[in-house]
Amino acid sequence: MIQLVSPLVPFPNVYWWMLAGEAGTVIVDLAEHFVKMSYRNRYYITGANGLIQLTVPLQQGRNQRTAMHDVRIDNKERWQVQDWRTIFSVYGRAPYFEYYAPSLEQLLHSHFDKLVAFNEATIRWATEHTGVRFDLSTVDNYVGEYGDGVTDIRKTFKPGIENNVLPESDGLYYQLFAERNGFYPNLSIIDLLFSEGPAVRTLIKEQQAAIRAWLL
Repeated sequence: MIQLVSPLVPFPNVYWWMLAGEAGTVIVDLAEHFVKMSYRNRYYITGANGLIQLTVPLQQGRNQRTAMHDVRIDNKERWQVQDWRTIFSVYGRAPYFEYYAPSLEQLLHSHFDKLVAFNEATIRWATEHTGVRFDLSTVDNYVGEYGDGVTDIRKTFKPGIENNVLPESDGLYYQLFAERNGFYPNLSIIDLLFSEGPAVRTLIKEQQAAIRAWLL
């Protein structure tokens, strides 16, 4: 069975969930260095005016070379309040917003000191609601290379796909504002969950080829 080695990121995108669903185990690396301009402290959704980046602010900023398990969140900023307001504003009328909103709001108003704690909490929240099943484990000692049967995306899992806007007709699911802005591929799982609800797991499984094509 395939194992997936991944950085620990908040509310991972649709492609990540496809890989996780294929894998029996997802291993998240807590000992790797934080990489600036990566998914490690950001996720993407779409709004009326296009792509929205939500970022977790960090102590010492993003220009640090610190092991992920030591990266601390800058809670002097009201980032959680702002993130929730943005999500509420964008998805308030989405088909499944009322169903998932209460637990998501609770998560986003919980206190987290370390980035890895917040990121892991978002994955466990999404796992519960998407029904995508895998064993999530962590490693505290850095391993540079893994053997056969392991898919390692630590160096290749980078933002950028979200900017490749597709025509609405090429969208894989109903997406708010697609008629106005086009379909944004590979957004945070939040976008898919609020739009498709319980159908998320089936949609990801049935659309693997199309999801992979987003990266080409």
